[in-house]
Amino acid sequence: MTAILSHIALESGKNPQYSIIWLHGLGADGQDFVPMVDELNLPVAVRYIFPHAPKRPVTINGGVVMRAWYDIAGDNIAAHQDAAGIRHSQTAIEALIAQEVSRGIAADHIFLAGFSQGGAVALHTGLRQSVPLCGLLILSAYLPVAETAQAEASSSSRQTPIFMAHGRNDPVVPCALGVASRESLQSLGYSVVWHDYPMQHSVNDQELRDIEAWLKHRIED
Repeated sequence: MTAILSHIALESGKNPQYSIIWLHGLGADGQDFVPMVDELNLPVAVRYIFPHAPKRPVTINGGVVMRAWYDIAGDNIAAHQDAAGIRHSQTAIEALIAQEVSRGIAADHIFLAGFSQGGAVALHTGLRQSVPLCGLLILSAYLPVAETAQAEASSSSRQTPIFMAHGRNDPVVPCALGVASRESLQSLGYSVVWHDYPMQHSVNDQELRDIEAWLKHRIED
């Protein structure tokens, strides 16, 4: 049995009907996106889960130990990908999904969200679920180990809608990589809503409003 990752759990109201599992980026921790709870005005009670990635040495940062969902070998993040690390994180996130299901939240009321490296893991994991999730919220991220997606993505996951957002001037995860990932997903039959903004590797106010609108639409469907 996979151990549950250390995480922050917050509820926006009593008896939450939905859960959002939100993964942080490289070197951050679960606290990074906690402020989103107060920024998103949703019509139902939501349980937010903000897991902390395990600490590990990261090659691109000189082997310094930090919180990371997987290793990154160099500046070209799409090359020499740490497939084993990505799959290990997938297993950890699936344990969080199972925990929410055991607490009475149906899989189709669970969102996976993530920023940067966390977004890559959220996307990788969401495509491989046998039961469709409510949605995938992928911010400033990309489709990792894309060459495996066609063979490994479950047919039912095509029903899971995807929101992707990216800064057009992102120096960390190039916007072109995000666009290529969106096109790959669409070619596999996924429904992807795309937004890009005049910013770098971050989240801005307009993006928050677009996230809120998309979540409301998914919750009210």
